[in-house]
Amino acid sequence: MGEDPSSSQMSEDDDRSPPLDPISNKARNCSGSGCPSSSSSGGGGTDYIIPYPDQVLENVLENVLCFLTARQDRNAASLVCKSWYRAEALTRSELFIGNCYAVSPRRATARFSRVRAVSIKGKPRFADFNLMPAHWGAHFGPWVSAMAKAYPWLEKVYLKRMSVTDDDLALLAEAFPGFKDLVLVCCDGFGTSGLAVVASKCRQLRVLDLIDSEVMDDDVDWICCFPESQTCLESLMFDCVECHVNFEALERLVIRSTSLKKLRLNRYVSIGQLHRLMVRAPQLTHLGTGSFSSSEGNAQGDQELDCVSAFAACKSIVCLSGFKEIFVDQLPAIYPVCANLTNLNFSYANISAEQLKPVIRNCHKLQTFWVLDSVCDEGLKAVAATCKELRELRVFPVDPREDIEGPVSEIGFQAISEGCRKLQSILYFCQRMTNEAVKAMSKNCPDLVVFRLCIMGRHRPDHVTGESMDEGFGAIVMNCKKLTRLAVSGLLTDQAFSYIGQYGKLVRTLSVAFAGDSDMALQYLLEGCPKLQKLEIRDSPFGDSALRSGLHHYYNMRFLWMSSCLLTPQGCRDIARALPRLVVEVINSDQQVETGEYVDILYMYRSLDGQRDDIPKFVDIL
Repeated sequence: MGEDPSSSQMSEDDDRSPPLDPISNKARNCSGSGCPSSSSSGGGGTDYIIPYPDQVLENVLENVLCFLTARQDRNAASLVCKSWYRAEALTRSELFIGNCYAVSPRRATARFSRVRAVSIKGKPRFADFNLMPAHWGAHFGPWVSAMAKAYPWLEKVYLKRMSVTDDDLALLAEAFPGFKDLVLVCCDGFGTSGLAVVASKCRQLRVLDLIDSEVMDDDVDWICCFPESQTCLESLMFDCVECHVNFEALERLVIRSTSLKKLRLNRYVSIGQLHRLMVRAPQLTHLGTGSFSSSEGNAQGDQELDCVSAFAACKSIVCLSGFKEIFVDQLPAIYPVCANLTNLNFSYANISAEQLKPVIRNCHKLQTFWVLDSVCDEGLKAVAATCKELRELRVFPVDPREDIEGPVSEIGFQAISEGCRKLQSILYFCQRMTNEAVKAMSKNCPDLVVFRLCIMGRHRPDHVTGESMDEGFGAIVMNCKKLTRLAVSGLLTDQAFSYIGQYGKLVRTLSVAFAGDSDMALQYLLEGCPKLQKLEIRDSPFGDSALRSGLHHYYNMRFLWMSSCLLTPQGCRDIARALPRLVVEVINSDQQVETGEYVDILYMYRSLDGQRDDIPKFVDIL
């Protein structure tokens, strides 16, 4: 969140407009037809009071601002003047908090009083890679407590990388009688007990999506806690829940959820059980298949199922995922839905190129595709030959070790760039790459908005020429004019960062690992990328001088993360002293008091309310 507009200089329209009636300076309320009439000298006429102009303005503004939906537009509108600031706050129904510590729950709920949907993000992204110590913070408790008092009509909550307890979920379920949507992404701290409370008490629940979250098994049958009457469920995703579910209760729930469109099952649901659910819910548009393998003790029976007919009956499926423990012989069962798929997620399916080809050759409408590198370059060539509408591609490693010869390379990468010219986002893990392949991507796919190339292994050069990867990444920022997110890897010198600073004018999120020669690399970024909001750096040779080069920009950023760099405690204290509204956290990943020459982790973020009050012992706020 930016600077509080109430502390900024406002325009001259606040309480300074002339009255509509040149005779009277009183504020007047309009009644009847809304038109003023003259009063007779005998007092028989009726005075119609005209509204004060600021009230008229705010009423008009509220009606106009209701049509602004983009957060950036609303933020800009709130900065115009005090009237716009007040009107925007009164009409905002959706609240987005990009960092749960950037503003306090008290301040947020006091300003925005009519919110029905809240999205909150907690830990930085590097927490996904175990770089953030456990129990660091990002607790949902203070937020749900504040919202329970301020937003009794709250309907939707979206949380990402937050610590959520069962008590939090219980309060949420009890405090909001009209609650409808709960989405928890990469969250932890809660279990099946909390889910049971949500299922039983949120009678109007439409969405319960658990995505990549850690859910504790409390030995509670949460599925059977949904109402026995017809439900409002439209989306149920629990593929990350690592415990058995009551399948009979799940089947009954699916039957009485006639509006259910999205269903993602966990790996404890067998292909035979999947078949039964699909027969019960042919209206599904998004399906997560669960294990897509036979249950123990029923392999023969599952093999005899007519899954082809079940998929053929689900004519509306456009998004397919799951395949946690894939039974390859049943893969042809999905052929009937391939022609309509726009989203296919094989990121858990360890399949070969030959197994992928019969599937992918029918996916002409595919726009989003996630896959493991087990399909090799040959599989990516098949994708490039068929998927001309592809917008997003993610290729994940089966084996993330650095010292192996990976199955995908610049060959599959370049094939995708030549065949999928509409590509807008790519995440590509590989062991080897060339500058020429990256340059080809920059020319063939100029509409790229997200480019994340992860060359596993430290400081790996162009494997053909032995040169650094500077020119490849330079071509990406030069030719892809819409680029907003970038992740760099491989052998990179300061020259690569000079290119990014010179051409990456729209880059908002940048991830750096094992790169750069000196402090100049970071200085190029901080001085050259005016839109930079989120900067993540690990294991790079950047020190105090590099950190000081961003003093002019840190207040404009959401956060800066630097781990295993060359920052000293004194250098971090200098930043904290120079920018008092910036929260500077020094974190020890070993959860002990920091004593070394260099800090382990530096995490800096702007905050309207200063340092947080839930600081663990291994965090020092300067």
